[in-house]
Amino acid sequence: MNAVEPTLIEKLKQLPPQKLAEVEDFVDFIARKEVRRAALDRLLAVAPALEAAGVAPMSEEEVAAEIAAVRAERRAKAGR
Repeated sequence: MNAVEPTLIEKLKQLPPQKLAEVEDFVDFIARKEVRRAALDRLLAVAPALEAAGVAPMSEEEVAAEIAAVRAERRAKAGR
């Protein structure tokens, strides 16, 4: 356990439940941000190979359509 953890845990114990939920949401946000950054790094790593293979880049409209499709799929799964 590092030196910050006991102090942080004590501070968390003093927060009301609603504030603890906010802290948890923020921690989740930070974790997702790191996952997204890692995914972007992997994507950028293959970009030169795609370009060398002659794969045409997607237009902004194609990217937007892909994002919309993924979001719709996630909403559909969440609604089950």
